[in-house]
Amino acid sequence: MKYQLVLQWSASSQNDHDSVVAMTDDLESALTGLADVDGWDFGSGEMNIFVYTDDPHAAFDQAKATLESHGRMSGLRTAYRDVEGDDLTVLWPAGLASFEIV
Repeated sequence: MKYQLVLQWSASSQNDHDSVVAMTDDLESALTGLADVDGWDFGSGEMNIFVYTDDPHAAFDQAKATLESHGRMSGLRTAYRDVEGDDLTVLWPAGLASFEIV
């Protein structure tokens, strides 16, 4: 897979932790054939889900239904990068000026 897609939210509670675990499982099913969910991390006030794909736009479009079902479109930040690179391109929300993985 050529790109790493990162789904990110602010997080601080056990409920946030449990939510990222459940979303990861559901995203694996929703993205079968289009992307591989690599895993997640939780800490430093944020949670991330990492997805490898050849088409980050299509993978994000496909993931939206799952994210909506978990009530996680609000506060979502999404970006992708070439697996060989460091520069992140923001996908969501429109107008987000910077994206950082802590």
